[in-house]
Amino acid sequence: MKTKEIKIKLVKSAIARKPHQSKTLKALGLTKINQIVTKKDNDAIRGMIATVAHLVEVQ
Repeated sequence: MKTKEIKIKLVKSAIARKPHQSKTLKALGLTKINQIVTKKDNDAIRGMIATVAHLVEVQ
C-alpha cells in the first residue's frame, strides 16, 4: 500500500510570530521562505499545518 505525501511550502516568515508557531514550523522542517518539504499525509501533520496555515501553502 502506497502512503500519500504532501508538499508544504513556507510562504511567510516566522519572525514576530508566537513561539508555538515558530516551533511548529521548525518541527515541520521549514526554516527558510520558499522552502518546500515533503511529509507523510497523516492527522498529526495536518494538525501542524492547521496551526500555521496562514504561513504555509500546501501543494
